[in-house]
Amino acid sequence: MKHVYTYIVVMALVTYLIRALPLVLWKKEIKNKYIKSFLYYVPYACLGTMTFPAILYATANIYSGIAGFVVAVFVAYKRKGLLATALAACITVFIVERLMYFF
Repeated sequence: MKHVYTYIVVMALVTYLIRALPLVLWKKEIKNKYIKSFLYYVPYACLGTMTFPAILYATANIYSGIAGFVVAVFVAYKRKGLLATALAACITVFIVERLMYFF
């Protein structure tokens, strides 16, 4: 549980620094579309990078984490809502965890 706070602090610092540095270094508006795009997607990349390992290791077995992740990606790709995606992943993890006891 103590690592969660470390992850939150690191994510906040990285997100803040990358968004604040251009404001400190440049006084004019940034017009380059590539730099703007990079600065826009940094928080999402940091969040995804820190969340992915937790998805795999939050369950008792890594295989159930992988199965839940695959189902969540598939359901999200089908443009279902956040609730449907989370429920599908949770149900998949539950089923795979129960099946692992039989094998």
